[in-house]
Amino acid sequence: MTDEDKVAAGWERLNSLLVRLARPAPHDAPFRNTGTLVNMPVTRGSTVLFPDLDTMRRVGNGRYDHIAIYGAMGTPVQHELERAVAAIENGRDTQIVSSGLAACTTALLTWTASGGHCLIPDSCYGPTRRFADTMLRRFGVETTYYDPLISEAGLRALMRPETQVVFAESPGSHTFEIQDIPMLARVAHAHKACLILDNTWGFGIFTPFDHGVDVSVQALTKYAGGHSDVVIGAITVAKEEEWHRLRDAAIQLGQLAAPDECWLTLRGLRTMGVRLARQARTALIVAKWLADRPEVRRVLFPALPDDPGYALWQRDFSGAGPLFSVVLQPSYSRAAMETMVNSLSRFGIGASWGGFESLVLPTTGGVTRSLPECHADSPAFRLGIGLDDPADLIADLQQGLARL
Repeated sequence: MTDEDKVAAGWERLNSLLVRLARPAPHDAPFRNTGTLVNMPVTRGSTVLFPDLDTMRRVGNGRYDHIAIYGAMGTPVQHELERAVAAIENGRDTQIVSSGLAACTTALLTWTASGGHCLIPDSCYGPTRRFADTMLRRFGVETTYYDPLISEAGLRALMRPETQVVFAESPGSHTFEIQDIPMLARVAHAHKACLILDNTWGFGIFTPFDHGVDVSVQALTKYAGGHSDVVIGAITVAKEEEWHRLRDAAIQLGQLAAPDECWLTLRGLRTMGVRLARQARTALIVAKWLADRPEVRRVLFPALPDDPGYALWQRDFSGAGPLFSVVLQPSYSRAAMETMVNSLSRFGIGASWGGFESLVLPTTGGVTRSLPECHADSPAFRLGIGLDDPADLIADLQQGLARL
């Protein structure tokens, strides 16, 4: 299988599953005299009425069952999205939350406690670091940032008796290091710690629980939403006891997502496979073109054969996401890079990714690291590849690079 086929294969295999998951069962949406609506209706509401007190008490005890109890505990469309995400992740249960960051923070709050210790990769999503350095610290949880490419011996040396969580993000948000998740799981479990993975880049192409992950979090805003019009997150687990712990925490924190956001995300799931297969192929074409440019020092994309994470990507992933970073030669200044970015017309300047549009984001000066960063002396930017024609994107980048 060529790399071009490999980056899209996992998405293409998902297509039939995604369409089936987004289609309501016949009893879900009866329409008088004609049959069933294709789309599940949006159910908005706060109060659920019960026929009698016995039913109210019985349903009220079903908080782990993805049923309507009260609006703040989830609506039918939220529960349908939870079932779909759990199936994609090959997990047992999913809790939908208000954003991708809420997924990270809710998971950390659920599996840490005062006096505990947490290990987080130095390449993690910036707001996750901010939360660890502020709220977790205030709640008495200490964080150590580790090299995302750490060895097994190195990770074991960082574990403490009070280490409660090993957090992973693979690949990293801006520098795209692929982590050895089975190794992290082996070390975490040997020390009775929970392994939490931010699986946003790998949602749909990396099966977390097959590799030892305990808790998987995603920003469904990206691939699943797909149209840059929702903010929503998910937390998925594979074991019943973990689900009870997560569900109780989500209820206590008041975590949920609005019915309209859930419905839009369900709609986005229908086309996620075909969108991402196209975007992944285009991303590889653009990345290979950039890697051959004299202005470019390195393209940080695990699907490239010369990337340090290529072997792990080949081993663990069934496809690739459409997001990668570009490091320019150190002879160029940050100001020159920003002039190039401002000249681009096919790429919008924005912080998200995974939608239908192509995006560019300078990363130089915007990433906090505790450990020495490779290529820190060179300006860099991140590209999120959308549904544009690759020739158009390459032409835009070519004129932009000429401005350096």
